[in-house]
Amino acid sequence: MKLKLAPGLTIKNSPIEGKGCFSLTHFKRRRKIAEYTGERITEAEANRRAKRRKLRICAINTRWSLDGSRGGNGTHYINHSCEPHAFMQIPYDHVLFIALRDIEPGEEITIDYESTLHSNKKRCVCRAPSCRGTINKPGT
Repeated sequence: MKLKLAPGLTIKNSPIEGKGCFSLTHFKRRRKIAEYTGERITEAEANRRAKRRKLRICAINTRWSLDGSRGGNGTHYINHSCEPHAFMQIPYDHVLFIALRDIEPGEEITIDYESTLHSNKKRCVCRAPSCRGTINKPGT
């Protein structure tokens, strides 16, 4: 089954890790880039699936998560960076990616994952000058 991508995005090899989500269009600062989509699963199922090497799970709230690897729109390829181009907002159980600054065509879309189902020891590979060394922020 072919992945139906969110408008304005494409997936290609990333210099950060594996595949990444890249802009095909100009996204203005503080504007929506896309909504994260995927299979809606319980927190317990998210924790069970978290044992996989590649996580594509995003928490909506304390009860529900979305698994972007099942029914996603390519936003599950948005990589982590300690110096991100975008951030996540979750209004009314919808996970949205919002541009922190103007994003030009060809740029990789990145967010700071901050807190994930990964171990707090999972190393960050973003290569940003201010890289903290781990995916999860200490204390979150």
